[in-house]
Amino acid sequence: MYLFKLDATDSTNSYLRDLSKNKDLGKWTVVTSEYQTKGRGQKGSEWQSDKGKNLICSILIKLDDFNAEDQFMLNCAVSVGIQHYLKRYKLPKLRIKWPNDIMSVSKKLGGILIENTLVTNKISQCIIGIGININQEKFSDELPMAISIKQLTNQETRRDIFLQDLLNSIQNKFELIFTNQHEKLWNEYESSLYRKDVAHMFENEKGDQFMGIIRGVTKHGKLKIEKEDCSIETFNFKEIRYL
Repeated sequence: MYLFKLDATDSTNSYLRDLSKNKDLGKWTVVTSEYQTKGRGQKGSEWQSDKGKNLICSILIKLDDFNAEDQFMLNCAVSVGIQHYLKRYKLPKLRIKWPNDIMSVSKKLGGILIENTLVTNKISQCIIGIGININQEKFSDELPMAISIKQLTNQETRRDIFLQDLLNSIQNKFELIFTNQHEKLWNEYESSLYRKDVAHMFENEKGDQFMGIIRGVTKHGKLKIEKEDCSIETFNFKEIRYL
């Protein structure tokens, strides 16, 4: 595994993508940075982090003959790998908020952004951006739902050890993909879903609000919600939001 450590960059995903165009990288390449000037989250949102406090990294993984229709399995491997590692910190109510936010006590501990390179109907490589709040003690008023490991445990965490152990955990979950154990990985992901089997309010893309119960995720990554009439409806990422 190649590891590049940066003091600052606009985005570790962008840096790694540009690096891959100019260098013949190995199967696993990791870039970390103390700070990002243009960190990105889902839906084009900004990922904010105090310098030197948290984990900011991107992982490039080269894939062999991976079907594009199975791309949500990549989300599952990363999300479950992160959650599995974080369990050692005994964080309360540790869950995966669909599609791939890491939650504790209903607040956001980390986020994931995956960018795939497609060649016809295959994914040749993926770049996985990961941000996890580790030692930051205060967040701006713009991030009322953010929380860190230090806030939850009152303990400082060594980020170098955290990174290495986290990468090992993610690699272990990717082995389930490489050895065709997709069902096992899928079950781990679904069993860890935030607010699964609990009634909750949602809003669809039309602005309609409704009560529903998360029952799981389809193989293509759509969220399955049981509505009050007992029907099951599926939603893509941008088609629904939690209230």
